[in-house]
Amino acid sequence: MAERYSSFEPNGTSWLLQRITAALLVVLLAFHFFQLHFLNHAYEVTFAGTRARMEDPAYFATMVLFLVTAAFHGVNGIYNALVNQGIQGARKRVAKYGLILAGLVLVGQGIRVAMAMAGVTFA
Repeated sequence: MAERYSSFEPNGTSWLLQRITAALLVVLLAFHFFQLHFLNHAYEVTFAGTRARMEDPAYFATMVLFLVTAAFHGVNGIYNALVNQGIQGARKRVAKYGLILAGLVLVGQGIRVAMAMAGVTFA
């Protein structure tokens, strides 16, 4: 029988955070689909409506949580997939820090857009 291999240490922090973010994504994605596909149909979603939703602090916080959760889950998953494929040494470090940088840029830009949609300006 083939032995199961995973780069995640069972019960390690990375393993736990991957599971927590997966559970959060199920809930947040359900909220997103309910809001933008059932409550408001695609043809009803407008810039003004998006701006109005983003001005609600609870909705804004939910969407930022969705962004951060999805970014972490994706970046962590890609990194561990690369480790599972056998990446080592300098390539592993480059992948790790490259993915961290990409995740931070993604989250930073996403928060910047969310704040613009919420009408937050910096003078």
